[in-house]
Amino acid sequence: MIENIPYIKRLVDLNVLLDKKSHFLLGPRQTGKTFLIHRTLKNVRVYDLLDSEIYLALSRNPGRISEELQPQDRIVVVDEIQRLPELLNEVHRLIETKGVRFLLTGSSARKLRRGGINLLGGRARTKYLHPLTYKELNEHFDLFLAIERGLIPSIYFSDDPRADLQAYAGAYLQQEILAEGATRNIPAFSRFLRVAAFCNATIVNFTNVANDAQVARTTVYEYFEILKDTLILYELPAWRKSKKRKPLASSKYYFFDVGAVAVLQEREFRAGTPEFGEAFETYLMHELKSYSDYISGEQLSYWRSTSGFEVDFIIGDHTALEVKAKKNLSPKDIKSLRMLAEEGKLKRYICVSMEPRRRKIGNIDILPYKEFLELLWNGAYT
Repeated sequence: MIENIPYIKRLVDLNVLLDKKSHFLLGPRQTGKTFLIHRTLKNVRVYDLLDSEIYLALSRNPGRISEELQPQDRIVVVDEIQRLPELLNEVHRLIETKGVRFLLTGSSARKLRRGGINLLGGRARTKYLHPLTYKELNEHFDLFLAIERGLIPSIYFSDDPRADLQAYAGAYLQQEILAEGATRNIPAFSRFLRVAAFCNATIVNFTNVANDAQVARTTVYEYFEILKDTLILYELPAWRKSKKRKPLASSKYYFFDVGAVAVLQEREFRAGTPEFGEAFETYLMHELKSYSDYISGEQLSYWRSTSGFEVDFIIGDHTALEVKAKKNLSPKDIKSLRMLAEEGKLKRYICVSMEPRRRKIGNIDILPYKEFLELLWNGAYT
């Protein structure tokens, strides 16, 4: 790792979140949850459940938190809460009886659901922390670097990103899957994970995945749920409001980070290749998902007709986005947008591209990717 990693101000402000309400802060490993806590929450009580001594003490006596509380402790952090979901009962009690606000971080919703995350129903909101975004990186942003390395903070700024990505994939298998006991068949899950990576940004054929990974179809469904629960995979539902052309109902799936896709597929995404187009689309999905979770709260979806026309993203019910990693677009590249525009259902139709300057064809805006990202984060598409 390089030593001089610049400080990147994150869009999640923990002090604002905790001003009036307890929160779950969830995100994949190494997205910066612990760093954010230490950087922004000064002089608060922190229980790190990756610390074996703390974990054992609280597992034996969850009430220890109450016993150790001081009058000045108005905010308490429990890091990696999914390791000890039974603590939620004590957290619930302290919120109710002492008015303590908790920040509960984790990289998995799976164990929390099993352990009773709904016990806090209404008493704690949920916020997600994603890898770095265009808005956060600012002058440090480089599209080709982002697609080559991904946007996990320590890897984006690494002096050996490939080695770090490989270590990340290995750590994920060991720490998330083994530690949770989600599956005992690690070789099978490892085969599945690589096959799943090749399904990134596609409608998944579960039968084909089962055959390629040499596991039962029912197991494939379970494994996909594990990936979603551990926040490694996002499900993008179909937009089904078109009338002239019958829409498909199947979801698409995207990995949370383009660098993770690259290392699991065991290849590099280079400009000018078909693989780069998929990576560019995955990166844009990350920006859209981050903007939705951090700011707008709007639903993301995609549209595909049974006749084969497809538009990559629909924001809410107002903006259609097609993503093309090309410097010179042809009429064929925006045909699906034109077909969707005939429905008259949406307000905007945009093609995000590598072209150097904005232009307009009919009612379709063709935007350079940087201009689109500026507009997105400035609230133009809400």
